[in-house]
Order: sequence, then structure tokens, then C-alpha cells
Amino acid sequence: MTQLGFGLMRLPLLDEDDKNSIDFERFCAMVDTFLASGCSHFDTAYNYHREQSERVFRDAVVNRYPRDRFTLTDKMPMFLVERVDEIEKIFNEQLERCGVDYFDYYWLHALNAGTIEKSH
Repeated sequence: MTQLGFGLMRLPLLDEDDKNSIDFERFCAMVDTFLASGCSHFDTAYNYHREQSERVFRDAVVNRYPRDRFTLTDKMPMFLVERVDEIEKIFNEQLERCGVDYFDYYWLHALNAGTIEKSH
């Protein structure tokens, strides 16, 4: 993995007031430039861009490049977990949204004493 990663928390928008208006063409051009420069790591999360980031990643990267061309980090949204049995459901939803069979890296997002307690 290269030392530079592409974070998907803030993507280009067609309308700055609408976080769902992702400029897909511009994002694809950014992805193409990023990968062409030798970089390969992407970072996304369940809640980025009002839960659109993972799907847009799938469309711009997974559907356009072979899986060995990139690495991917995603995150378990601990702030949404109320019960431990929800973790696997959310994880599988993220795999589906991203269009991958596995994540190269996976983090617990917004982990703190409160989120740990309610996820037991």
C-alpha cells in the first residue's frame, strides 16, 4: 500500500447544499488520476455522504477496476450499534454496498466507553 490514501468523507458535489448530489463524473476522474499515480488505498465509512459513500465507491472503483488494484478500509459505525447481534448485519451490509467480498482494513468507528457498553 502506498502512504497516500483517498478518503471518501468529502466527495465533489454538484450542489454544495445537497450532500447527496455527488458529482460522479468528477469523482471518477479523481479516482482514475489517483490510481494512475500509483496510489491504491481508499477509506470509507457507513455514514459518509449520508450513507452514499460506500455505494459510490462501488460504482467508481469496484465496477471499474480489478480487486487487486486497490485496498479498502471501512468502519463499523459503533454509534449505530444497539446490540451485539447488529454488528454482523451492518458488516454484511457494508460488504454489499461496497461490492467487495472483504475489507483490507476494518476499524471500529467512534469507539468510546458508551458505544462499548451498549454493544455488549
